[in-house]
Amino acid sequence: MKPLIKIEGTTGRLMLIGQFDFNMHKDFRQASQELLDNHSINEIVVDFDQVPFLDSSALGMLLLLKERAAAQKKTMVLSNCHETVQQVLEIACFNKMFTILR
Repeated sequence: MKPLIKIEGTTGRLMLIGQFDFNMHKDFRQASQELLDNHSINEIVVDFDQVPFLDSSALGMLLLLKERAAAQKKTMVLSNCHETVQQVLEIACFNKMFTILR
């Protein structure tokens, strides 16, 4: 399912739904580009509340989004990670590169 976008003041929330893998690449890129193009947004929150699983391509997508957001001086936060997702992020040392909120 396509990611949902919610804008709350200067925060853009990208709500992911379902498995976050290569099949979501196009939709994730389109949704994240919409947030990057919005100049009123200072922070991007990627919400994993509805994500049971992510793979290595998802990690790559997150890294690319982080780089693109940083180039525009926007911060990025990962939130609502379930235990399985949290474990994958920790194994990949994403907890050292991203702010991860539970």
